[in-house]
Amino acid sequence: MIKILKYSIYDLGRSHWTFIYFGFYLLIAGTLLFLGGDVLKAIISLMNIILILIPLISTIFGIMYFYNSRDFIELLVAQPVKRSSIFLGQYLGLSLALSVSFLLGMGIPFLFYGLKDSGQFMNFLSLILTGSFLTFIFTAVAFLIGLFNENKIKGFGLAILFWLFMAVIYDGLFLLSLLMLEAYPIEKLALGMTVFNPIDLSRIFIMLKLDISALMGYTGAIFQDFFGTATGLTITILALGLWVFIPVYGLKLKGNAKDF
Repeated sequence: MIKILKYSIYDLGRSHWTFIYFGFYLLIAGTLLFLGGDVLKAIISLMNIILILIPLISTIFGIMYFYNSRDFIELLVAQPVKRSSIFLGQYLGLSLALSVSFLLGMGIPFLFYGLKDSGQFMNFLSLILTGSFLTFIFTAVAFLIGLFNENKIKGFGLAILFWLFMAVIYDGLFLLSLLMLEAYPIEKLALGMTVFNPIDLSRIFIMLKLDISALMGYTGAIFQDFFGTATGLTITILALGLWVFIPVYGLKLKGNAKDF
């Protein structure tokens, strides 16, 4: 698996898409810092960008990389290599490559702008942490969808549908359920539904770290009372970790049973 991981990273390191991904974050972070002139404002603006773009790009990269490397996978399957090691190696290689591109693209402008002296290092770190979690989560789901679907068009469609559901539809259903049950105590329901969406969970985590939960009104006060505590922070990290572990474990099981 380590050899496949190294090869995947080397292969992606030569891809122009990896450099475009890095260049995009370098450009957008540098522009926001230059025009806004404030590190905190730039972090808040970038939060809204990465919570949509990272899941989308990770999903598209993941499903395309899986289908484009199918011939290479079939070649490796003929060798005395565990099938799960093949898929896990490729998944980790892609996830790490995207995460490093994101980290460097965001980190370089902030370091040049004086992140250390701004007092916003922990807020920036929370942004990088959630972005990395989302990369690993949505890349794993994309690989899993690819394993379950031989048809490229169907697999690509399901991957985009999953992103659309998590980024847009889920929030609409969440809001609708809160409106329909507004006469009842729904604090626990709101907290529970948040855990089932990694994008919402990441958004709340960053907003609480930035201390702007007041913008969320009464709901923000509920989240502050729970997620703002040490226990809530631990549960948030564990929930994001489970969002990584479950699809990766499914990838391992399905990978061992995959027949070409």
